[in-house]
Parts: sequence; structure tokens; C-alpha cells
Amino acid sequence: MSRWRFAWGVARRELDWRFRGLRILVACLFLGVAALAAIGGLAAAVGDELAARGATILGGDVEFSVSQRRASAEERALFAAAGRVSETIRMQANAVTPAGGAPIQLKAVDDAYPLYAQVHLADGRRAMHPPAGAAWIAPALASRLGLGRGATIGLGSAMVRVDGVIADEPDRLGEGFTLGPVVLVSTATLARTALVQPGSLYDTRYRVRLPAGTSPDAVAARVTRAFPAGGWETKTRDRASPGASRFIDRMGEFLTLVGLAALAIAGIGVGGGVSSFLSARRGGIATLKTLGATGGDIARVYAIEIGVATVIGVAAGLAAGAAAIPLLAEALGRVLPVEVGLAIAPWPFARAALYGALIAVAFAAPPIAAASATPAAGLLRGALAPLRAAPWRARLVALVAGGAAIMLAIGTSAQPALAAGFLGALAATLLLLGGLGRVVRIAARRLPAPRRPLPRLALAALHRPGARTEALVVALGLGLTLFVLLTAIRTSIDAAIATTVPARAPALFVLDVPRDREAEFRRIVARVAPGAGVTTVPLLRGTITAFARTRVADLKQLPEGAWALRGERGLTYADTLPAGSTITAGRWWPRGYAGPPLVSVDERLAKALDLHVGDPLTISVLGVERSARIASFRRIQWDTLGFNFVLVFSPGTLADVPHNLAATIDAPSARTSAITAALLAPFPSSSAIEVRGVLSQVRDLVGQVALAIAAAAGVAVVAGIAVLVGAIAAAREARTYDAVVLRMLGATRAQLIAAQLIEYAMLGAVVAGVALVIGLSGAWYVVTRMFDFPWAPDPSAVAVTLVAGLGVTVLIGIAGAWPIMRVRPARALRTI
Repeated sequence: MSRWRFAWGVARRELDWRFRGLRILVACLFLGVAALAAIGGLAAAVGDELAARGATILGGDVEFSVSQRRASAEERALFAAAGRVSETIRMQANAVTPAGGAPIQLKAVDDAYPLYAQVHLADGRRAMHPPAGAAWIAPALASRLGLGRGATIGLGSAMVRVDGVIADEPDRLGEGFTLGPVVLVSTATLARTALVQPGSLYDTRYRVRLPAGTSPDAVAARVTRAFPAGGWETKTRDRASPGASRFIDRMGEFLTLVGLAALAIAGIGVGGGVSSFLSARRGGIATLKTLGATGGDIARVYAIEIGVATVIGVAAGLAAGAAAIPLLAEALGRVLPVEVGLAIAPWPFARAALYGALIAVAFAAPPIAAASATPAAGLLRGALAPLRAAPWRARLVALVAGGAAIMLAIGTSAQPALAAGFLGALAATLLLLGGLGRVVRIAARRLPAPRRPLPRLALAALHRPGARTEALVVALGLGLTLFVLLTAIRTSIDAAIATTVPARAPALFVLDVPRDREAEFRRIVARVAPGAGVTTVPLLRGTITAFARTRVADLKQLPEGAWALRGERGLTYADTLPAGSTITAGRWWPRGYAGPPLVSVDERLAKALDLHVGDPLTISVLGVERSARIASFRRIQWDTLGFNFVLVFSPGTLADVPHNLAATIDAPSARTSAITAALLAPFPSSSAIEVRGVLSQVRDLVGQVALAIAAAAGVAVVAGIAVLVGAIAAAREARTYDAVVLRMLGATRAQLIAAQLIEYAMLGAVVAGVALVIGLSGAWYVVTRMFDFPWAPDPSAVAVTLVAGLGVTVLIGIAGAWPIMRVRPARALRTI
């Protein structure tokens, strides 16, 4: 009989459908694989949906956009030479009715719109573009102003008839974030409104439908080469919604790392579960060895059993991950750019399964090898004779499997440095907790024994033969660290959204205030809301085309953190340093400065681009390039929601460019509607935006993101609990021996439980401080570096969570020890 046939025969007899002894292994692998499969599958499904509908989402195969101007005849001719062209103009405006008004996103389209698909209206009609003199409105606007088909709204200086309510706008996702519901009109209707004036803030988009076989990237590159100073921002159907794609990529990356951490934590539970499983089979292993089975035979038997359990755990995890994808999509709601149903992407699921298999090998190989290498006599001595150390070959197998899992994580990551840093931090945490467990064992051995019997028993349990102190410290530490981490992240984000931003934010933003009517604007606001604070700044749009000695068009990939190079940015000029900014390098120009053009730059952008004071910076405004020297770097308080600009120029740099003013109004929220109503008639081309509505959207989005993080980290918490259960199970044989001997000497169950409670309390007291430091450090990094929020955890919530988490873990430990108390001494002595 071959060795593997023999091993299979023995393994088949021991295995049963309930997987007694291997449930912890199955549960740990199930949790980790399910998390990775669900997260990776969701990200892949969203990416596939965006790619499949790219042309429809974008509104064409390639898009060219620019602010505050329309294409020149030469530019339009180049677009038309590539394919069929559609022009769209977008701007903020107000929809006015006798009952009031509302801020909207006005979108004007030509007769070629849309190049792909159709607009669906709520009454069942499908059409291409609205007729002249008519408008299609978003459901939110219809509900807010009580509008239906046939109603009339004022747009600028024109009255427009509502022709329908939009049910589906094919290129809505490609349009990006809007500050108000959409109103769709024709370009002829837009001309009647007189909203587009020199200096008005609007953006023009040209979508091109290309002939079959034409490369969108080649067309985009051709336009960039032909008009390098035009300030054109390009998109192709492959990246129809770059913001959504970047968000999904980053969020998927982060959640994948969290899932991988959950699987690594679960791997420790796998090791504990396998050790417990093999300890319970000491007698069977010893019998097989007495009958002539070799160590290799034993290894093959239990490798088969654990392999079958691994397959079951991984398969169940994949199934649960697939089923969780639509549930996650439903929970995330507005965070996701597209609707996702049940979707199974081969690579994320294969990667999750491979992770599960590698983790199982890495953590199961050493205990299997240790049991195989221990002689039968040592096995028959039971808990008093610990297993031999795993041979070097087994440790090498574990090292290779663990290294392969790490390389897989780093090699498949879009940000290898982030993945490596995350896994390095996780490894350091585990090593720190393991080292702490070792220190606790040594200290317990050297401390003088207490006089009272129960504390004496508890202290002795930390260093007696067979004690699993290191594993218990790691398990308790992981659980408490994750509890602290989650609480600190959630309370910091909640504090930033609920208190910091609203406390500093203005009540209203107003765009397109004519420069020559600023005094009139201020008088109207003061009349309606006496004491209201009004701040105005010049506002333009432009694109960074060069910095230092580098042309942006020559970059194959944008540097990390250089988000300001993606398309157009808001620009302004100022005589004095804006509120909310602090000079960190260089100096501000003097009041009344009239020298060569200067610019002040956000310090984070300067760091990302390796800029220095004195370097040149070039922007494109209205298709014309302008250059300035960097005079200073600023630290900006972005959370004020006031006027914060990445680039602020000296007054003479942009003052001659046609532009209007933007204003913020600080007033009681009860007066915002009155202020908006008072501004509608005298300033029809200006648009007022209530910050309260923007904050509501921000709260919803950030809340859903925080929910996704909490859900992913929750899996890690459950995995940490499984580690604790595994550690308790692995020490069951030694604890059973202790309990039986003590009960024979007269100890009661209550005394044994009390001694164990003291033991866990001592461990918890030691671990709590370390868990607090590690958890707060990890939460600080996530909040301040990944979400760029201020660090504001709730100390009382963190403290309560730490105490509650300690109580939960101690109760789990006591619950795991309860079956030991029910063992009958006479029966146990026959098997010890």
C-alpha cells in the first residue's frame, strides 16, 4: 500500500462532516477568504461595469473640456476631423419660480447630444435632446419646487417651459459631482438666458464619437500636441469617470489590505486550532507510531485532514464573498458610481483562495511537523510532555508560504509601498505582542508568589509547563487593538463632519458676482441679514501646464499627491494672505505689489512636485499660458469650507483676465433662504449654494465610507476573537490536567473559575496599555493620512470601548474554560 493511500485511509476514518476539532481552522479561513473575495469582487465588478459602459458614461469615446471659453475654430476643426462631435456647456445657476428658487447645475447640449444612448424621461418618453425654449429637470428639483410638465421656470433672463422630468441621463456619472440638481436645455435656450458673459464660470465639453478601430488615446494625444497651451483636460472611454475609478481603486486597495490583515490574524487562529486538534489526538498518533507508522506517515495523515478542512473553509468563504457583493453594494449606496449585482470576477476570487491556502500552509505546517517528530512515549505522557520543536524543513515551508502570501499582496497591489508598509506594521504589531507575551511569562516566573491561593494559581498559570501565555497575549492584544482602532477612526470622522466643518463653514456660497456690482451685492445682504459677514474673492479657472523645468504633458504618470495637476483648478489673486493659510516657506508679497508675477503654492503640492521657492510655474487661462515665480508655500486649513486655493497669485498676474467674484456669506441658517430670494432678481446670473446641503451630502458619503471600513475591520475583530478561542482550545489539555489535579486536592469549580478570571485580568491589564497605543497609532494614520481629517477621537468612547472589549475577551476566555470545569476527574485521569 502506498504511503498516501494509507494516509488517506486513516484520514478518511477520522474526518466527519462536523469537522470536530477543526472548526476553528474552518471558521478562520472562512472569515478571511470571505472578506477578501467580497472586497476584491466588488471592486472588480465596479471596474468592469465602468469599462463596459465607458462610452455611454463619458458621452463619447473621448472628451475634451475647458473652462470659461469655447473651442476656437481650429480646435473645433481638429475635433471634427476625428469623428462626430457634441458640445455641452455646464454652469451653476438658479431656477426661479414664483414660490422661490433653487441652485441648479445648468447643462446645455447641442443637436448631436447624446452620442450614445438616449435620455429617459419619467413619463416613459425616450429622446435625444430638449427642444428649444424647453427644459428637462432632475426629480430632486421637481420635488423641491413642486414642478411638473408644463410649468415655467426662470433661468437668468429667460423663462423656460418644463418639458419633462429626467429618469435617466446617460452621461450623468461622467459629469462628476454637482452642487444642485441638473436642468437640461439646448444651447439655443442657454443663449436666451444671457448667463454666459465674459468672466462667467462655466465649462465646455466636447465629446467625440470615433470611427471603429480609432484609438481614443491617440486622438487625445494629437489634440494635446496641437494645442499644448489650450488647457484642455482629456478623458477617454477607458477612464470615463476618473474620480470614481480612483475612489474605487483606493477604497478597494485599503479594504483589501484590511481583509488581508483579517486573514493574517485568522492565520494565528489556524495555528492555534491545528495545535488544539493535534493535542486531542495525541493518543491516536502515538498508537499509529507504536504500530510502525513513521513521522512522514503522520504528517501525511493530518496534512490530508487539514487540507480537506482548508478546502471547505476556503470554498465556503468564496461562496459567502460572492453572496455578500450585492449586499455590500446596497449598503454603500451612493458611494458606488454604478449599480452592482451578483458578480464573480475570476482573479479576485482566485487570489482570495490562494491567500487562504498559503495562510493555512504557513500556520499549520509547524504544529503538524512537531506532532510528527515527537516520539510515541512523549505523546503518551500527555500535557506534561510538550511536543518537540518543528523541524527546520517545516519552518522553511511555513516561511516560504508566508513569504509567498506577502509577495502576492505586494505584487498585485496598485501601491506596493502602501501594501508593504501596511503588512510591515501588522508584522511589527504581532511581533510586539508576541514579545510582550514572552516578557509576561518570564516576569511571572520571577515574581514572588502571592500568599493568597487564587492569585498564586493565576500567576503560576502564566508560566507553568504547557502555558499558552504568548498566544493569549497576542489574541487579547489583537482584539483590544482592533476595538480601539475602530472607535478612534469612527469618532474622529464623526467629529470632523459633525462639529469642526459646520462650525467654521459659511452659510452660503455665491458664484459669478459681477466685479463692478460688489457694493450693491453687499448692501442687499446687509439689508436682509444685518451683521452677516461677506467675503469676496476673484475666481477664475486654469490648468497647471508646467512647473520648474517640467511640462505636465510630458509626465507619463502623475506623482503621488499631485492631484492639482488633474485638470483645471480654481485660481485667484490677493493682496494679503488669505484667512486660513499660514506661510511655511518664503514670504508673502507686500501690499500694493506691482512687480513680476508671483504665486503662493500649497505646501503639500509643493512637496509632491519637489518645488522650491523661486521655481517657475505656468498655468493656462482661457487658452493662454501665464508664468509666475513661486514666492512662498502655505499650509491651508481645508476644513473651513471657505475660500482656499492651491494657487494664489499676486494681483497683477490675473487681474486683466475677464472674471467675476465669488462670495461667502456668514449668516444664521434661518436667513439663508431670505438672502437667496433677495439676490435672485438683481443678480440673475449669480448662483447661491447653501452649504448645509453640501454638508449633508458629505456626511452621507463619509458615513458610508466609514461604514465600509467598520464592516471590513469588523471581520478582523471576529478573526481576533477566533484567535482567542483557538489559543484557549490549544491550551485545553494542559488546563484540564491542572483542573483535575486541583479538584482532587479539594478546589471547587468557583475557585478554579475565579483563578482563571484573575489570570485573564492580569493579562488584560498588561495588554490594554499596549493595545491602546497601537490602536490609536493606526487610527491616527488612517484618519489623518488616508482621509485627511483632523485627529479628534472621543477619549471617553475609546476608554469605554477598551474596557468593554477587555470584558468581552475575558468573558470569552471564561466561556472557553467552562467545559474544562465539567470534566469528571475519574474519566480524565484515565486519559491524562
